[in-house]
Amino acid sequence: MPVQRSNSFPTIPTNPPSILCLDSSKEKILLGSSVISPQSENPFLSPKDAPQSRQIFPQQSLPHSSASNTTSSFTSPLNIFQSFSQQKRSSSISYYWFPSTQTITKKFTIIPHAGLLSDPKDAEPDDAMHNPSVDKISQECNIWTQRGFVNTGGLLLIASGLIIMFVVYPIFSITAKPIHPACDSRWDCVSNAPEYSTLKGFRRNLVDPDTPTSAWTKTAHDGSKYKLVFSDEFNQNGRTFYPGEDQFWEAVDLWYWPTQDLQWYDPDAITTKDGFLQIQLDAFKNHNLSYRSGMLQSWNKFCFKGGIIEASISLPGSGNVSGLWPGFWTMGNLGRPGYGATNEGMWPYSYQECDTGITPNQSRSDGLNLLPGMRLPSCTCSEQDHPSPGKGRSAPEIDVVEASVDPTLLLGTVSQSNQIAPFDDYYMPNYDYCAVYNPNLTMINKYRGSHFQQAMSGQTLLNNDWYDGKAYQSYGFEYQPGKNGFIEWFIGDYKTWMMTADSIGPNGNIGQRTITEEPMSIIFNLGLSNSFSYIDWENLGGSATMRINWIRIYQDSQVTTCDPEGWPTSEYISNHLEAYMNANWTTWEAAGYTRPKNSLMDGCH
Repeated sequence: MPVQRSNSFPTIPTNPPSILCLDSSKEKILLGSSVISPQSENPFLSPKDAPQSRQIFPQQSLPHSSASNTTSSFTSPLNIFQSFSQQKRSSSISYYWFPSTQTITKKFTIIPHAGLLSDPKDAEPDDAMHNPSVDKISQECNIWTQRGFVNTGGLLLIASGLIIMFVVYPIFSITAKPIHPACDSRWDCVSNAPEYSTLKGFRRNLVDPDTPTSAWTKTAHDGSKYKLVFSDEFNQNGRTFYPGEDQFWEAVDLWYWPTQDLQWYDPDAITTKDGFLQIQLDAFKNHNLSYRSGMLQSWNKFCFKGGIIEASISLPGSGNVSGLWPGFWTMGNLGRPGYGATNEGMWPYSYQECDTGITPNQSRSDGLNLLPGMRLPSCTCSEQDHPSPGKGRSAPEIDVVEASVDPTLLLGTVSQSNQIAPFDDYYMPNYDYCAVYNPNLTMINKYRGSHFQQAMSGQTLLNNDWYDGKAYQSYGFEYQPGKNGFIEWFIGDYKTWMMTADSIGPNGNIGQRTITEEPMSIIFNLGLSNSFSYIDWENLGGSATMRINWIRIYQDSQVTTCDPEGWPTSEYISNHLEAYMNANWTTWEAAGYTRPKNSLMDGCH
């Protein structure tokens, strides 16, 4: 509001004056609607203190000014208003005051323009670019928007998935219980529990469909034609043989302690590749042993009795480097290779008599025989545990291949043998009932046995090309069970040697040993042991592979079961699973079973 001038000092406005423009050429200052001249009095000073200064004129007397005339010095506001005291008290002039937004310290020209009266707080178009607002940043970080929900939800979903995968799932995998109840202890109970694997490459016929028609028959010892009753060509790559994975074969997981082997048998060492069964021996620490290899068994899965068995094999390593112990052999199903408790008193007997031959050590003190005696002789008491009372039951062994090296000729050799108990004096059978077909290649093995076995063996020289996958050769034997039977071995199309049951007939205080009548299981393995042959460590190398191209069995009448008539095995095995499933037990009693009594040693009541 305007202030009325009087003789007294004017009332000072609450806000200091706002000086809007200076015209230095006319020495006039525009304040609101009034003009201050150099001759005007300062209304804020007393008359006695007011110096001669400039005067204020009404706005009407303000002449136009230009920027070119604004070169004179600028007078401070205090000096300007001191001139008000020199004004006549009777004069009456109206003044207009505005809030000050600038401090004028010296003369300068301010040209009026459209934005002169703008408030500094007013927003200009580029303010946001130069002065980012905190409120705007906060608004942009707001998650309570559609985009915020999507981003936050995605992060939560990823975090939840990681927690479930690496925390929740492992915990449930360890602690979860089977959906189905556990199977009972019967051997033939097939459980639905996860530990049982699905059969791979399951087939409905014992004869592999990949077997060529040219191999469907084979000429027997007597000239008759035997028909193919079982074959496996191993053409399906990637087969593995962990328990429950294959209908015919199973690889064991154990140390073969009976021969003090230097390797651990592991199922991982056996597979099929490029149309061959491959058993890999490698030099690395495994179960505190220096080597790992594989043993494949058909035990209690597939058995045969009588006929011809053969397999096409490329032996591991080299024919002139000694040390490896590849094997292809058969054993009675009542004994499981590597499971000591099942073999105690069973291996390698094949005996139907009830005399000193069934007793521990054959009742001798000269060390000829250190076996514990036959556990299941034909004279086992009727009330005792026996698979077929009245028959001598056991686990005999017939070997097709046990390969080594002739140290003189540096050629590969193969031993083909029959393991026998009870023993002849000096381990000497009657070789008059044996035949060697080519003495230039085959000779009777000088090794005839030890305290735990008697062996009848023929040793044949091999071609060193039949090794390490370079070439394959077939090895096999034909046998006829019983006390009038025989065993005849061959390599390729050539017979090597033969023995008849007469060669192991009665001798001294023991009776007739028989060509085994037990159902036989099949074993392939690759071992390493000082108990078999000299090991040439310098040249042996750290790895070797035994390759099997195929296996085939021929018979005149098919007996391909582990329970042939009169010679059952399955029920007896199922009644003694602790011994047959736990390789740590070395004796029958340690497995928790009692040795049955017999009429010769214990008497029957």
